[in-house]
Amino acid sequence: MTDIFRQFLLLGLISFGGPAAHVGYFHQRFVVQLQWLNDEDFARLLALTQFLPGPASSQLGFAIGRLRGGVAGAFVAFIGFTLPSFLLMGLLALYANALPLWLQGGVISGLKWLAVVVVADAVWNMGRRFCTHKLTRCLAMVVALLLIGWPTLYGQVIALLLAAIVGWRWLRPVLAGPAVGKPVLRRRPLVLFGLLVVAALLTDGPLLALWNDFFTAGALVFGGGHVVLPLLQELVGSRLSPDAFLTGYAAAQAVPGPMFSLASYLGAVLLPASPWWGALIATLAIFLPGFLLVLGLMDAWQWLSSRPALAGAVAGINAAVVGLLLAALYQPVFVSAVHDVWDLLAVLTGLLLLYSGKVPLWGMVLCMTMLGVLAQTMLN
Repeated sequence: MTDIFRQFLLLGLISFGGPAAHVGYFHQRFVVQLQWLNDEDFARLLALTQFLPGPASSQLGFAIGRLRGGVAGAFVAFIGFTLPSFLLMGLLALYANALPLWLQGGVISGLKWLAVVVVADAVWNMGRRFCTHKLTRCLAMVVALLLIGWPTLYGQVIALLLAAIVGWRWLRPVLAGPAVGKPVLRRRPLVLFGLLVVAALLTDGPLLALWNDFFTAGALVFGGGHVVLPLLQELVGSRLSPDAFLTGYAAAQAVPGPMFSLASYLGAVLLPASPWWGALIATLAIFLPGFLLVLGLMDAWQWLSSRPALAGAVAGINAAVVGLLLAALYQPVFVSAVHDVWDLLAVLTGLLLLYSGKVPLWGMVLCMTMLGVLAQTMLN
């Protein structure tokens, strides 16, 4: 358990760039370096998180922790990955003025460049594994183009479903394999999820209202951190100023770890008498629905997706996930980070550092942030 916590805490400290970048960090750390799971298991879990509501990258980390150390390992992984952003967002709610503007701009620029590097690396590695012939490469490209042109939750779900149908029909004879695990549907987490949804609709009170609002957001949001903004604004936006809300959203994109840590900031602001209790209640509430669904469905998904009859559909989904990451690499990661030739040179420098094999992830964070601060200083 100590090793699981240590590995996820390290990633919680350095995983900048949002959900797509987190997938890259997880793949690099747990598949390439530590070999806790293979590419097939990683892609299978990633596909599951795309179909469930909640924070997809945190759910992926939660599932990896469960594979490594059972339910206790899953919760240890969640705590390690979320703790840094929870503390940072809680402190932001209490002490809004931290860094001068020029330093903030430099750090954010460097972290955006790093996000391009890690997502590009994930696309390359997963593409080599799951797009090995013409049909899977075509699937990945079609999905990427579809999601670049139609970057919505509906586009994502439709792309994954169509890829599954294509794989079912044309990839099954080549890629079918033996079933693994057992077809176990964990009923208790699913029943608890249903009861908490009902409770969120029927109960009221100051603390319960805070819990219910964030639990509702976690239960209804598909598509990860960026999609939670309009729903949270609708649920709690009227109780705080627009500037305060947008400050929290901007900070959630700048700090490492999950973007759902926006809930930590909002909970602290909404409960000024006990800000840390407010942050804790809101954080647990927004993450809990997605994690209960992962616990309830993970074993059944593992079994179902490894059945020979569905192996082709899984292969199609795996290729689509590569396309999904490729689309995310372009928008929002590349578009928000690279604006001129100097930005592009910074990204290429990061790729050279990564593929040198001599610089660890924390070293990459340090190098890219220093490069960003240097560039911002020269501009000023």
